Amino acid sequence: MESLSDLDRRLISELRRDGRAPVAALAQRLGVSRATVTKRIDKLTAAGVIVGFSVRIRDPREVGEVRAISCIELFGRPTSHVIAELRGYPEITALHTTNGAWDLVAEISCTDLQEFDSLLTRLRGVKGVMNSETSLLLSSVVR
Repeated sequence: MESLSDLDRRLISELRRDGRAPVAALAQRLGVSRATVTKRIDKLTAAGVIVGFSVRIRDPREVGEVRAISCIELFGRPTSHVIAELRGYPEITALHTTNGAWDLVAEISCTDLQEFDSLLTRLRGVKGVMNSETSLLLSSVVR
C-alpha cells in the first residue's frame, strides 16, 4: 500500500478512540461519505495496516489488574525458543522483539500481586533468559 493519507491517519485515530463507532458516525466526524470510510477501512485492512479490532475494558485499576512491562535479555538459546515458551504464559498480553540492551519486551497483566510474583519467578526461570527488568504500570495517560 502507498503511504497513509491524512484521511487514513484521521480514520485510524477515530478507530483507536472507538473501534465500535458506526461507519455513519465516522463519516460524519471525518467529513466524508460512508462509502469512503468503508472503502478506506477495507483497503487498510487488506494492506495489513489494520490487523484487527479489539475490545478495551475500563481502567485496569477499576478491575483490579496489575500491569507491567518487562525487558528481557537472552543468552544461549535462540530467541524463537524463548518466544515459543513465553507465548504459553497467559499473563503476557504482548511480546515484542527489540534492539539495544534488551532482546524482548513483554506486556504483562495479572489479577493480583501474588500472580505477578509467580509470573516473574517463572519468567526468570525460562532457559535462555539471562536478565530481566520489570516495571509496574501505575496509570495510563495516553492510549
